[in-house]
Amino acid sequence: MELSMDLETKAWLTTDAEHLWVMDKLILARTMGYICGPVGLDVPYPGEYIVRPCVNMIGLGLGAQKVFLEQSTDHLPLGHFWCEWFEGDHYSVDYFWGQQELTVKGIKNKDTFTHWDLWIRSDKSFSFPEELEFVSLSIPWINCEFIDGKLIEVHLRRNEDFSFLENQQEFIPVWKGDNKEPPVGYQYIEYPDLHGRVGGFVR
Repeated sequence: MELSMDLETKAWLTTDAEHLWVMDKLILARTMGYICGPVGLDVPYPGEYIVRPCVNMIGLGLGAQKVFLEQSTDHLPLGHFWCEWFEGDHYSVDYFWGQQELTVKGIKNKDTFTHWDLWIRSDKSFSFPEELEFVSLSIPWINCEFIDGKLIEVHLRRNEDFSFLENQQEFIPVWKGDNKEPPVGYQYIEYPDLHGRVGGFVR
């Protein structure tokens, strides 16, 4: 199985330039009509905002942070953007030629952008975003992430975390230092990433 970084690289190198805007989270947020802007643009009102890189091929929530902003954003890292903060359930949805194929819900018990506790298969329905319809005409697999039903991130690939077992129902990340002994009914797989994950329990 290819690692995510390899698939992201392949998407960047082989996708038509006119479609690559979906990998820029700022342009995506602006396209979706969210309150957002690049570093250097003042926020419209004081409040909590998500601040993260416009483009991050490594993924994993790296560089993301929740920040209270009064007005100026000049002090934030270059290459980042700010966007209104969304509360709610986090879902990752795979579409194949625009048809929903796999939906999983992310669960975490602490305030983190990187260390999820569990991803579990869901039967929740998500319509394919109309803003991406022309992209889906030439790209078979598109992965979309939603918070409270709002599209926040797009990957030009499928979700690899659920490719280990046929009809896989769960994926529990195992982080460096965690016990690798799988719970009853699960099996352990080696599945490292660049942020401390060493594997996962699947069933």
